[in-house]
Amino acid sequence: MLNQENRPLRVLVDSTVLLDARHPDAETAREMLVRFAELTKRPGDLHTYRISPMSLWNAASLGLTAQEIMNCLTQFSSHELPLKVVHNIQWLTDRYGQLTFVRSAEDDIFLSGDDALLNDLSEKPGVGECLSGYRTNGNRRIKPECRGQLKQELIKLNYPVVDLAGYRHGEALAVSLLDQTRSGRSFALRDYQERAVDLFYQEGRDNGGSGVLVLPCGGGKTIVGIGAISRLKCDTLILTSNVTSVKQWKAELLDKTTLNDNEIGEYAAKSKQVRPITIATYQLLTNRRQKGDEYANMLLFQQRNWGLIIYDEVHLLPAPVFRMTADLQATRRLGLTATLVREDGREEDVFTLIGPKRFDLPWKVLETRSWIAEVSCTEMRIPLPQQELACYEAADEKTKARLCGENSAKIRAVKELLNRHQGKSILIIGQYLKQLHEIADEIHAPVLTGELPHAERERLFHSFRAGEIPVLVVSKVANFAVDLPDAAVAIQVSGSFGSRQEEAQRIGRIMRPKPGDNHSWFYTLVSSATKEIQYAQKRQLFLLEQGYRYEIEEMLASREAAL
Repeated sequence: MLNQENRPLRVLVDSTVLLDARHPDAETAREMLVRFAELTKRPGDLHTYRISPMSLWNAASLGLTAQEIMNCLTQFSSHELPLKVVHNIQWLTDRYGQLTFVRSAEDDIFLSGDDALLNDLSEKPGVGECLSGYRTNGNRRIKPECRGQLKQELIKLNYPVVDLAGYRHGEALAVSLLDQTRSGRSFALRDYQERAVDLFYQEGRDNGGSGVLVLPCGGGKTIVGIGAISRLKCDTLILTSNVTSVKQWKAELLDKTTLNDNEIGEYAAKSKQVRPITIATYQLLTNRRQKGDEYANMLLFQQRNWGLIIYDEVHLLPAPVFRMTADLQATRRLGLTATLVREDGREEDVFTLIGPKRFDLPWKVLETRSWIAEVSCTEMRIPLPQQELACYEAADEKTKARLCGENSAKIRAVKELLNRHQGKSILIIGQYLKQLHEIADEIHAPVLTGELPHAERERLFHSFRAGEIPVLVVSKVANFAVDLPDAAVAIQVSGSFGSRQEEAQRIGRIMRPKPGDNHSWFYTLVSSATKEIQYAQKRQLFLLEQGYRYEIEEMLASREAAL
């Protein structure tokens, strides 16, 4: 019998795990738990995790066994593990690897596994139609065009497939990392970046070449992608989130590899350059004149013999690109992200069509090694002024979200924080354009939104990096792939409801290492006694999983704000 001593975890019969954050062993238990469970809510000091099929299969893809998972839970649980939980962990974890895709000497692809299991699955709707008539014991031939579709059908039946069928090499490309950058500085992959590339590549074995690498913002995801290109030496299509990111990828490729300008194409609205390395945005690929039209730019996937497709910010991958990716399973696929959290719940599609998680580096690991800044997180709770509170209470749910986000008292809080961090480079980030313009007018700072032409955005970003602009007000266009290494303070005045991925991306803007004390500050301004408190608690889940803690700072209503 398990000794009923006080321990930080309580495992419930529905695979929910409760973590008491006040317990002295809570941090150690959390570090263990996040390897195979996901944080779902945190009311006060009691944090709720969920052990799901996807969390277990990602753990299995990283080599974690069912027994190791149960040993971890037993070590920190204050009660015996429910038998149903033990059974589910064993059952689901064992499902990973029962089915594989293999390639025959004749270049056919087969679904391989236990013959009785294959007989049963072949009768399932959606599975049989992906198989051709040819079969041997433990193998069923797959229709070549159904490689991705079959993975999707099988994972719905709780059978994640390990794809060992291999990949085409694509067009060869002479590319390597430079021993020195062209600016004369020495350059080499950091040890964890080299490890991430190794785990993706798997020394060219059939089980390598597809998957997702999870690294913190500021951890060098672009560098890891470049490392994969130099390892595979093939034509590569890079898909990313915005035009700014396209420019940054190209600049890094030119700076850190032997590639020249003529070998790198920017596939954009004005100039669709298709070259050995081609960089495009998700938005352009999914652009069409009207609903029902074809996605004309999807032809980019067939315009060269790509050997590798890199999906930058893979958690943003839109549905049409998923559908195209299902047909590209013979091409190596690399997903890069700081968080596997998707607001649309399509983590299964990332797992099946891009590949399993191959590498996951906790943010705190890089922080302790000073590869990223040490960050202090604070939630500032600000009362709504009396008149705005009356409007809030009378509003419908959608209007309430905007009213608490645009709380006018937040301007006073912004000014207090600017005084508190004088001399630091400060970003003020928000959701609502009217609010951002009002703040910019009050503090006499430039505002950068999607309304500005790309060239003007670049000018403002450059001036901020150069220290010419100490404070920059930005909309959600700065959420992704914006390199602002000197930003030390981020003040989030409003956000997209409870978006966990947005919280992770916004804090990423200040994660890059800083000279001196290597410290950054992240503030979230929240209207107290409103729905925004609930949104904030949900938004913060990802960072809590990473080991960060939010201090709560209550801001009293001023006399002027109350009138």
